[in-house]
Amino acid sequence: MEKVYFTSFKATGNENLLQKLKRLMKTAGFEQIDFNDKYAAIKIHFGELGNLAFLRPNYAKVVADYVKELGGKPFLTDCNTLYVGSRKNALDHLDTAYLNGFSPLQTGCHVIIADGLKGTDETLVPINLEYVKEAKIGHAIMDADVVISLTHFKGHEMTGFGGAIKNIGMGSGSRAGKMEQHCEGKPYVKEYKCIGCGACGRICAHGAPVVTNGKATIDKDKCVGCGRCLAVCPKDAIAASFSDSLKVLNYKMAEYTYAVCNDRPCFHISLICDVSPNCDCHSENDIPIIPDVGMLASFDPVALDQACADLCNEMPPIAGSILDDNIKEGKCGCGHDHGSHECCHDHAGHEGHGIKGDRFNMTHPDTEWESCLDHAQKIGLGKREYELVRI
Repeated sequence: MEKVYFTSFKATGNENLLQKLKRLMKTAGFEQIDFNDKYAAIKIHFGELGNLAFLRPNYAKVVADYVKELGGKPFLTDCNTLYVGSRKNALDHLDTAYLNGFSPLQTGCHVIIADGLKGTDETLVPINLEYVKEAKIGHAIMDADVVISLTHFKGHEMTGFGGAIKNIGMGSGSRAGKMEQHCEGKPYVKEYKCIGCGACGRICAHGAPVVTNGKATIDKDKCVGCGRCLAVCPKDAIAASFSDSLKVLNYKMAEYTYAVCNDRPCFHISLICDVSPNCDCHSENDIPIIPDVGMLASFDPVALDQACADLCNEMPPIAGSILDDNIKEGKCGCGHDHGSHECCHDHAGHEGHGIKGDRFNMTHPDTEWESCLDHAQKIGLGKREYELVRI
């Protein structure tokens, strides 16, 4: 059973949150890692322009300063995105990182976009697992001696939530690596809902959606299954036809994480705050679905993700959030008809504290996250069973 260390966001005049984060890391065994003259990649999400839910750069500075204190050479890193946005190449990505506060002056370390200018600087990592034989990882991440994941734990429209495995596995993939992870799933258009606005075509990097006679269609040969068109459609006319392929995405993501973490020191930190329903890749962020929970750290990314999910599922929904709306509309994903005795909504207590269920599946009922953790455990990435140590 792996240990996952947890502390709340409560602070006092004697210890602020930044000092508390360092104490959490120290208690979790951060100093067991040999950082002396070692390059330490701090894998983080810089946030898409317009999104404000990403982690504050102040937290990144705590991690970078701690690495330097232990003799290491830290750098913040991420890979370019598959979709069209403000992080699709290294120049735009760096501009976005700096505009969102992740400059060397604010974090105390440099930013390196791991897969280079156009997302093609990759290291081919042979792993010979069930779904991925050779992972395509951003070169700078594989060049590092130590990997530290600093994760904003939040919802995700395809994987249920974005935790340590999502941050490392999907985030460390080069553009080709991201395409490999996504390629099993292809969305489709519900024509009766489509208004022909063209938003899907404008967001697509590959020209898959085409509007003809006022209705969109998606060319399955061009589509890479990244899911961005699902997020931007104003009428929910685009739906996932993923079924088993969502599981395949989860499996591949776990195997990509294995490629990054295998045979070198890794440490994982997740902050459960501003729990937006969607990924920080969105150029907007919605009302958080649950209240802030706390900060967690572990050497085991699987145990860490499981602990984060468990803590989130204990929290009440925030009024006015997508989660709250879904519960009220009977889209809660609990498996029972809305209004039935078994429906989770009918068990709501004061201010929603009695509502049961998986907060992330209730937010995105087509998703599930457990297959990722099951597969991660199967391939030896970590264990789902854990001991939560509160400090």
